[in-house]
Amino acid sequence: MAKAEKYRLAQIVERFGGEILGDPQTSISQVATLESAGARHIGFLAHSKYNELLAGTRAGAVILGRADSGLTKLTRIVCDDPYLYFAKVSALFNPPQTVTPGVHKTAVVERGTTVPASASIGAGAYVGRRVKLGTGVVIGAGCHLGDGVEIGAASRLYPRVTIYPGCRLGQRVLVHSGAVIGADGFGIVLDNGIWRKIPQLGRVMIGNDVEIGANTCIDRGALGDTVVEDGVKLDNLIQIAHNVHIGAHTAIAGCVGIAGSTRIGKHCMIGGGVGIVGHLDIADRVIIHGGAVVTKSIRKAGTYGGHPAEDSRSWTRNMARLRHLDTLRERIRQIEQQLSLPEEKA
Repeated sequence: MAKAEKYRLAQIVERFGGEILGDPQTSISQVATLESAGARHIGFLAHSKYNELLAGTRAGAVILGRADSGLTKLTRIVCDDPYLYFAKVSALFNPPQTVTPGVHKTAVVERGTTVPASASIGAGAYVGRRVKLGTGVVIGAGCHLGDGVEIGAASRLYPRVTIYPGCRLGQRVLVHSGAVIGADGFGIVLDNGIWRKIPQLGRVMIGNDVEIGANTCIDRGALGDTVVEDGVKLDNLIQIAHNVHIGAHTAIAGCVGIAGSTRIGKHCMIGGGVGIVGHLDIADRVIIHGGAVVTKSIRKAGTYGGHPAEDSRSWTRNMARLRHLDTLRERIRQIEQQLSLPEEKA
């Protein structure tokens, strides 16, 4: 990793806003946790459970919320959202690695594909016929791009990404290693005890500013397209089946499985390990707790969890009742014993 530049707190606040309490000339060279930070680091506090770490940190400066600004005498940046502010500062100190343009001598670029002078194609990569690459695209070592693939400007594929023919990625898309985009959807039909494959004729269409995690699979549509809209963030090991449509700026954590033809709205958040059955509609701004199983459409924004998934308030109430089942059972047993006793003689 290249050595990060140094910035004075005054320069950071000039970029991102906030208020400095302490020395604005404090020089910072990198971000760090409160526990590991040194004199040239900046840390952050976003939750009260880390107050003890704040008291013992050796950081040169910290980022705090306005309500916590008096918890330390260290030089600090006070802002509305410390975690978001920290993310911006971290991006400032840790920009993407610079890549040298060019085509590696072991890469294969088929006829009908023009590689922009600003693009980079790594060792052992294969780029099929009629592929369209935008300016500044990076294709990592061992990637495979099928015929007719389109990738927008400033997008980056890490090593060993596979994109099947005809799929399209927008601008500034980031795809991590092992991801497979455009494999056949699970389209089969039973014929006298034998499974027959249904040809998958659609594509995968990825919008701008999407991030796709390692070993995530997005299947091509059966007839129409599988669509992932702008700004969607996908974690590792996610399965997105054929003809799924994911709305803009939705975030999905690892090990989620989404069955075919489900439509997920915009600005949703889906926790790890969630299972969503096919042909459902999920409204905009829905939050689904990790491990939930969604078996019915969710028509209203809100928070949901459980198995099957229900609104968070009902799920929490039912879980609380379940925890008291043993006590309730014992009380019922005692009442039954009392009712079964013979009546005392007068």
